[in-house]
Amino acid sequence: MSVLITEFMDKAAVATLQSKVETRYLPDLADRQEEIPAMISEVEALIVRNRTQVTAALLDAAPRLTTIGRLGVGLDNIDLDACRARGVKVIPATGANNRSVAEYVITSALVLLRGAYHSKHAMLAGKWPRGDCAGHEIQGTSLGLVGFGGIARETARLARGLGMTVLAADPFVSPQDPAWEAAEQVDLPDLLARSDVVSLHVPLSDATRHMIDAAALERMKPGAILINAARGGVVDEAALAAALKAGRIGGAALDVFETEPLTAAAAEPFRGCPNLILTPHIAGVTGESNARVSSMIAECVLERLNLV
Repeated sequence: MSVLITEFMDKAAVATLQSKVETRYLPDLADRQEEIPAMISEVEALIVRNRTQVTAALLDAAPRLTTIGRLGVGLDNIDLDACRARGVKVIPATGANNRSVAEYVITSALVLLRGAYHSKHAMLAGKWPRGDCAGHEIQGTSLGLVGFGGIARETARLARGLGMTVLAADPFVSPQDPAWEAAEQVDLPDLLARSDVVSLHVPLSDATRHMIDAAALERMKPGAILINAARGGVVDEAALAAALKAGRIGGAALDVFETEPLTAAAAEPFRGCPNLILTPHIAGVTGESNARVSSMIAECVLERLNLV
């Protein structure tokens, strides 16, 4: 019985696994995807993040595989149909990084609304751009959450504490769900038209790919802010860059991208965009959340292998 880990994981959780089962920890293996099939034939559990592509072909190379632990919640890098057909259980770390992503969204909103944190270079050059840095308070603004799952609900809780009005659009959440006590239920066009800050909380699928395109950006409030810490591909990046450069929206924060890592060619549209935050898919990764996510997956994998 053995476990293969292809991306970074909290060391304490790795040690827990290694104390119970033969475990190979290769945190950079996702960068060498072509090497994985040759070392997975005897593996019973695979632990990944978002960069390891778990395809049907990879599953074919792992006849003993019974379990995939996902260090996070997005599953678009895993062929779920192929897993079901082979009886492979996929275990995401549901809820373990809600707080870290919610804090990322709120922090990004604060930075982009205030507009005061991009003045370092001007000041070091001897300028004093005080008139350009007043910005806006977050209190009294409206937050639109596209998707209303666990992360969005934690974001709503923090936003309400700061005095924001919260709107949410999610046709998959029952109108009777008590979670709606924290947000006004609206449809997507209404949300885009009314929100000062729009935050995306949906998986990547055929239905959500480029759901924020040029037309959706045109529906947003002039000067509104867009935050995507969900999945790359939900936003049409070229359309977003054009909207930022035209001053159609007031700012954006992107933690996820259609191409990851972000290549020079993929980054080119964003050059010269004002009030833009770009981060390398880290919204859900803090020291605390990494420990929680890793511990949860280690425990679930050991339980699945009947080792606890």
